[in-house]
Amino acid sequence: MGLQPLEFSDCYLDSPWFRERIRAHEAELERTNKFIKELIKDGKNLIAATKSLSAAQRKFAHSLRDFKFEFIGDAETDDERCIDASLREFSNFLKNLEEQREIMALSVTETLIKPLEKFRKEQLGAVKEEKKKFDKETEKNYSLIDKHLNLSAKKKDSHLQEADIQVEQNRQHFYELSLEYVCKLQEIQERKKFEFVEPMLSFFQGMFTFYHQGHELAKDFNHYKMELQINIQNTRNRFEGTRSEVEELMNKIRQNPKDHKRASQFTAEGYLYVQEKRPAPFGSSWVKHYCMYRKAAKKFNIIPFEHRSGGKLGDGEVFFLKECTKRHTDSIDRRFCFDVEAADRPGAALTMQAFSEDERKQWLEALGGKEALLHSFNRAIVPRPEGSAQLDKMGFTILRKCISAVETRGINDQGLYRVVGVSSKVQRLLSMLMDVKTCNEVDLENSVDWEVKTITSALKQYLRSLPEPLMTYELHGDFIVPAKSGSPESRVNAIHFLVHKLPEKNKEMLDILVKHLTNVSNHSKQNLMTVANLGVVFGPTLMRPQEETVAAIMDLKFQNIVVEILIENHEKIFRTLPDATFPEPVSLSTSPPNAPPRQSKRQGQRTKRPVAVYNLCLELEDGDSANLSKEDTPTGNLDSLSSPSPTTAAVHGPPGPDKNHLLADGGSFGDWASPVNNSGSLLVGDPYETCRSWTSVG
Repeated sequence: MGLQPLEFSDCYLDSPWFRERIRAHEAELERTNKFIKELIKDGKNLIAATKSLSAAQRKFAHSLRDFKFEFIGDAETDDERCIDASLREFSNFLKNLEEQREIMALSVTETLIKPLEKFRKEQLGAVKEEKKKFDKETEKNYSLIDKHLNLSAKKKDSHLQEADIQVEQNRQHFYELSLEYVCKLQEIQERKKFEFVEPMLSFFQGMFTFYHQGHELAKDFNHYKMELQINIQNTRNRFEGTRSEVEELMNKIRQNPKDHKRASQFTAEGYLYVQEKRPAPFGSSWVKHYCMYRKAAKKFNIIPFEHRSGGKLGDGEVFFLKECTKRHTDSIDRRFCFDVEAADRPGAALTMQAFSEDERKQWLEALGGKEALLHSFNRAIVPRPEGSAQLDKMGFTILRKCISAVETRGINDQGLYRVVGVSSKVQRLLSMLMDVKTCNEVDLENSVDWEVKTITSALKQYLRSLPEPLMTYELHGDFIVPAKSGSPESRVNAIHFLVHKLPEKNKEMLDILVKHLTNVSNHSKQNLMTVANLGVVFGPTLMRPQEETVAAIMDLKFQNIVVEILIENHEKIFRTLPDATFPEPVSLSTSPPNAPPRQSKRQGQRTKRPVAVYNLCLELEDGDSANLSKEDTPTGNLDSLSSPSPTTAAVHGPPGPDKNHLLADGGSFGDWASPVNNSGSLLVGDPYETCRSWTSVG
């Protein structure tokens, strides 16, 4: 189990467990910072001390071998596993280089040291500054709350109101800072994998050329390098989509935090100050506790917790509630107070103080007090509003018309489904297609009024407008499970089984769409839309969780893998029946993937993959905004290694001629060679160039 996701909604509860998760993320970043600092030091020694080159290389190799990336969530993709294993692979390369004892190239400073120093200064350094601000605001916030709650209720109303406003403003500022800090922590955890490994890759490539046998070593290294660049590019692509989703969720919660509270096992939970009476003449003290209440069992848990003491967690107490009574200011010199009485301690009331009057009303409602609030602590999952799009005859007509037009007019267009149309035109086309009166009048195949990018955007918008995703909320979690673990064959079998559990209309529409996407990927030499790119585009379109959380967003990369598997295994999944029993995926946690073979002579035994990464400049029309959705985030066009299918047979020769395969079954996967586009963009295999990714659209 890796690092737990930091939910934005937890920023408002600020629970002890939330603080524990934050400290775990901070500790991991500090460990990374120390490791990178040590690695930079080792690299400089490697350059400066040629006489101690052998010792420096061994230490460097040792540092790489012992470091392991942590990940957010409960599983990694195959690409991330390969990236994790890459450091150990780099260590093995250094041991081979040790035998040569040649002088390391001076370019190490530019290819390794400076990028790592930049990453450490700009990224990890920025997180340190954010941590200082967060800790300072935590101290300030809870100190102010303590001071505020100690105000006498006998003071003037104007004075109390002014104090209330000041505290509320300070709390809002603290929540804003907390949201930003949590977002930054999770972003840097995901970013460091490719930000750190890419300089290492450049370092190794440059170093080999300066050794006596560098040419032969580079040939051995070249295949692994290309495989790893694909892993890095796939991970980067998924990071971009995940980051935009996380930022959108953070903004939603910032605007309306009460509507995005997570469903909880507790009826009510949060911080309360509990009065602890002491023997005379010491009076009483108020201690902050994190309280949790289950209404069904009337079970009340209270745990003392102090943020300012480094998050020290005290011994908790559990009792069963008998009754709850509101305290008025004429009976106690504090506001927002109420009494709770335990069933096993009759007559011995425990006085508690909420942070505000609204929170007291919520606690009274949850505890069965006299004053109740209309809404409860925990928000039920609100279903997404239904659009006008439906899985009916009209929906299938729209799908077929759009696909037919795309395959007739634009199957070779670069960036197909990645380049988005003008928002107003897309909405107008979709409105006409969904209107019974005008649908048959729209001629998409022969009309010049509708651009291909407008048609593809309308198709994606229709799928996103369905009341629930095409692959359903019910089976969403089941589809994600095999993408997280198991062998390639077990993944295909599991998804094959699940597709046939879909409602008939959903399966039929998915069949039509995936068959089309298979045809699109077969023309990837022209349109640059490989299986991996199509997975990025259609993963969030065909699958989405019913509740938006950071943990769910972290599964976006696995949604992409599911779509990749569907495209690569269309014939098997949709044309054959699955096994009668659900195939259990075999976990890969105990057997990490082997590194790709480094010997050049073995490369011919592997299925060829497109390895070119293009810098494709795509322009949108002026005068109107392009509605660039999350799945349209520009990325590279490398094929995926996340879901290699043992059932996909390579067909020698280029893809077949353009055709509308809605009228005929079948379709083969091309055995792609390494393409170069018309502008002469580089190949990944070029040892003196770096990867280029898609230029941002809009």
